[in-house]
Amino acid sequence: MQFDTFTFIIFFVLVLAVYNGLRTWNARKNFLLLASYAFYSAWNPPFLLLLLGSTTLDWWIAQRIAAAQKPRQRKRWITLTLLINLGVLACFKYNRFLLDNFAALLGAFGVHYTPARLDVVLPIGISFYTFHSLSYCIDIYRGRFAPTRSWRDYALYVAFFPQLVAGPITRFTQMREQIETARGSMRDGIGLGCALLILGLFEKSVLADSVFAPVADAFFNAVKDAGSGAAWSGVVAFSGQIFCDFAGYSTCAIGTALALGFVLPTNFRNPYAAIGFSDFWHRWHISLSSWLRDYLYISLGGNRRGAARTYVNLMLTMLIGGLWHGAAWTFVIWGGLHGLYLAGERFAREHLWPQRWRAPPLQFGYGLLTLFLVTLTWVWFRAPDFATGCGVFHKLFSASPAWTLDAAQKLSLLVFAAVVAIQWLFRGTDIKAFCVRVPAPLLGFALGILLALIVLSPGDNHAFIYFQF
Repeated sequence: MQFDTFTFIIFFVLVLAVYNGLRTWNARKNFLLLASYAFYSAWNPPFLLLLLGSTTLDWWIAQRIAAAQKPRQRKRWITLTLLINLGVLACFKYNRFLLDNFAALLGAFGVHYTPARLDVVLPIGISFYTFHSLSYCIDIYRGRFAPTRSWRDYALYVAFFPQLVAGPITRFTQMREQIETARGSMRDGIGLGCALLILGLFEKSVLADSVFAPVADAFFNAVKDAGSGAAWSGVVAFSGQIFCDFAGYSTCAIGTALALGFVLPTNFRNPYAAIGFSDFWHRWHISLSSWLRDYLYISLGGNRRGAARTYVNLMLTMLIGGLWHGAAWTFVIWGGLHGLYLAGERFAREHLWPQRWRAPPLQFGYGLLTLFLVTLTWVWFRAPDFATGCGVFHKLFSASPAWTLDAAQKLSLLVFAAVVAIQWLFRGTDIKAFCVRVPAPLLGFALGILLALIVLSPGDNHAFIYFQF
């Protein structure tokens, strides 16, 4: 069940009606949990058992961690949950990647091995709800809060349907009070939530699916036959598609939750207006980048063990972050490049750049450089293999005379330029705060136009890109 389907609209209206019709908070929580499981089961019902099993196990292990009297016992329990959660994730998501690379390694030593092909279906959202569970257990291990005694409350935290399959990745500290304290839909919350839902659907259905996806797909599906013009328009189009697709989903999730009385964390904050790569990762997929910082980078030592180790930790964090996105070396390259950008930026700021680099013209220039390199790096996120990625860069920087663009390519470039300009214009503005400040009649008129464009959108309906992760 996707946000951009008529089925979801019916589902959401029914959930709102029943949820607000129940009198007690316990009844509402029970209903939300059942609705969340129904939402998840709409894709593949058997995988609900995996979600239930993972939820129950981590809830129980968290109790054991908190009850353990000795540090060694606590370490054993946290190690157990790490092994189980990451092991299950590896079995479903990385089994073919690991087997293929193991076979290649044996082949380098002259040993021929053909691994069996395991037709394992990836449970949707497994990476996201695994990170929810891991953050909870790690925070219990670190003594940041006491575990909840209510299985239902913990299960609702993990399975809350707006953020279940593609984030934002929430922490228990962000949701605990909201789950334990009675709430319901408020008129302002429903109004702002529906506004965000319409805005997110516009980003997804109109911009990502109708404007950007056809141009990006046409290029990446026929790289060998494309000229330089098609290459640049295709890469730029994918940069627009990946942002509008994922930011659109996050905006829908935040709006849906807000209509129910819950506040989810902001996941995107105008990332294509970032000034530098550290700034980019404070603006792009914020819930993931902060998760990697708090539970991986800091656990590796962060910047507490000297300059050399800091750079190693940055690279390891981004390499693992790349691999989290997909079981392919192209994602590792994508993460590794961002690691190099972050390390290079850190070195330059500490040793090369004078303070006057903060002058507005220099900042704007660095922002354009950041956008340019981020856009090029998306090639490895979209390319299906290493050879295709290399072929894309050959097309981008070859002296091909084929620079003629068709109408769809020109439109995608213009719309991308508009998206970037809007992000620079509202660089420090939160979308929720902006919607609140806009006069209601003007906001209603604008949302009506967006809704009409959504209904009339000619693009094919694509699954949200981050569903595969």
